[in-house]
Amino acid sequence: MSARENTETLDWRDGVPISRAFDDPYYSLQDGLAETHHVFLAGNDLPARFQAGFHVAELGFGTGLNCAATLQAWREDGAEGPLRYTSFEAFPLTPDAMACALAAFPALGQAAEDVVAAVADDGPADLHLTVVEGDARGTLSAWADRADAWFLDGFAPARNSALWAPELLNEVARHTAPGGTFATYTAAGQVRRDLAEAGFVVERVAGYGRKRHMTRGRLA
Repeated sequence: MSARENTETLDWRDGVPISRAFDDPYYSLQDGLAETHHVFLAGNDLPARFQAGFHVAELGFGTGLNCAATLQAWREDGAEGPLRYTSFEAFPLTPDAMACALAAFPALGQAAEDVVAAVADDGPADLHLTVVEGDARGTLSAWADRADAWFLDGFAPARNSALWAPELLNEVARHTAPGGTFATYTAAGQVRRDLAEAGFVVERVAGYGRKRHMTRGRLA
């Protein structure tokens, strides 16, 4: 298990947490919540695809922002049963650090509090959250489940190439349910080619904010 980061090992820029390990923000400096809605929810055709038993998987749990936004969308959609959410994270933040970061998004309301509680093993009944700690290059291959939608949200490929390695993206495809999808903020050409090689039909679409493009796809 990797050593935990905490608030003392993070830098903050205009209220946004910055990873010292990768010198990269955990979410958009413009509006992290709007970015999550554009890239990860809309990019996976959510909430339209929500149904009982729906399973989201993620590379890079970070502050829990994507999870909180997804849980809020799940509730607003009136989806049946609990949301299943599995995230692979090598450098997990403490619940206190997550709460501090999520406080920047009051629109998340109770969903943010519930995600922080779930990380501390005291979450709500409508969220089945599992954060798998460690290097995803090892932990994902050992995972026995498959996701309906993937959020590929590691730090930028130029700063954290390990989380975008072709072998890992092959594992993402192998752990995707038939007809499953992915979305990511990056439009890096090598990432797109590797995802296509892994078995996804890949599409470059309009990105959020200053990012002209992002990438989404569906398992062929």
